[in-house]
Amino acid sequence: MSRVGKHPVPIPDGVTVNIAGQEVSAKGKLGELKVVLVDEVEVALADDAITVLPRDDSRRAQIMWGMSRTLVSNVVTGVANGFTKKLEIQGVGYRAQLDGKTLVLQLGYSHDIKFPIPEGITIKCERPTAIEISGADRQRVGQAAAEIRAFRPPEPFKGKGVRYEGEYVRRKEGKKK
Repeated sequence: MSRVGKHPVPIPDGVTVNIAGQEVSAKGKLGELKVVLVDEVEVALADDAITVLPRDDSRRAQIMWGMSRTLVSNVVTGVANGFTKKLEIQGVGYRAQLDGKTLVLQLGYSHDIKFPIPEGITIKCERPTAIEISGADRQRVGQAAAEIRAFRPPEPFKGKGVRYEGEYVRRKEGKKK
């Protein structure tokens, strides 16, 4: 029995949901998203909520039940509120700035790193050491944040690099004389 799957997904005001077979599409103020669910689950719309149920008692149906409910929840939440990831840059001379549709990063390499901003994603730089990535699709927001972090992940000796906001980096002691 899935603990996640048994809870219905509430539909907030301003969001319209359409179910056609295994495809669930939602339209809201931040755009339109859709997700195609696996055949092991069935989806229904009732009383301003979406319910996801397994078709049978097989192990795969039980596994897909919770995942499918979460995917539907992410689509509905994405078009209603959107998702945001924040990155911090630490290190002397490390900074980020926006240049049109490109994020320019200076991360201690001999060259600047130019990251083209993907479609459907917005990036803001309030400070040169803070990046805010937001959008309706949770997967794309997380992927963009992971790609930016991968240019210079935080290292354990001085803690320099790009990290998620609030991420704890375990520090090592270093060499002794």
